[in-house]
Amino acid sequence: MSLKTSSIIRKVSMALSGLFLVVFLTQHFTINLTSVFSENIFNTISHFMGNNFVVQFILQPILIFGVVFHFIMGFILEYINRKSRDTSYVSFKGSSNSNWMSRNMIYSGIVILSFLGLHFYDFWIPEINYKYVEVLPLDQDRYYQELVHKFESPIRTTIYSVSFVFLALHLYHGFSSSFQSVGFNNKYSSALKLFANGFSIIIPLGFIFIAIYHHFS
Repeated sequence: MSLKTSSIIRKVSMALSGLFLVVFLTQHFTINLTSVFSENIFNTISHFMGNNFVVQFILQPILIFGVVFHFIMGFILEYINRKSRDTSYVSFKGSSNSNWMSRNMIYSGIVILSFLGLHFYDFWIPEINYKYVEVLPLDQDRYYQELVHKFESPIRTTIYSVSFVFLALHLYHGFSSSFQSVGFNNKYSSALKLFANGFSIIIPLGFIFIAIYHHFS
């Protein structure tokens, strides 16, 4: 396999895993948004997601694999890109060849990865402990109160909000670039890029709104 082919495969793999995570992000946002409008709907959906066999033992492992794969591939591509720039005979001028977001994807990615660690600590680990360690009785109405409790702290709310700002920066370059990496280049490209840019701003702002809403309410 040639170096060029290997590079294309890595970029396409990175793009596809990113698009997969965008689908999950949309689903996660939609569920969380219901907590603003209806405690009962949020509890019902969360209970279903938390106790459905397909979601828990098929989709969730796939999601975790997708997250790990995306970030490992990101670090690999960053290492290869830095190495190629260091050994290149052509002078590399980052500001003239790419925008700020594309040059700093690795840093926004690290912040997001750190946030995911906090998110797992806040929600996933307690859920595993509740169901499989302490084996407490099923309570369909506990999810909303658990969510609100996490955002009582102004420090945690601030960390979540800042993390989603970095997510917006990460998505603003990565989402639209993913379509180019998989070869999507036709008359709809401009509209798709506009959609991707809008999504990259609106969805993270939506998550910030949810966190601040529950903090003050």
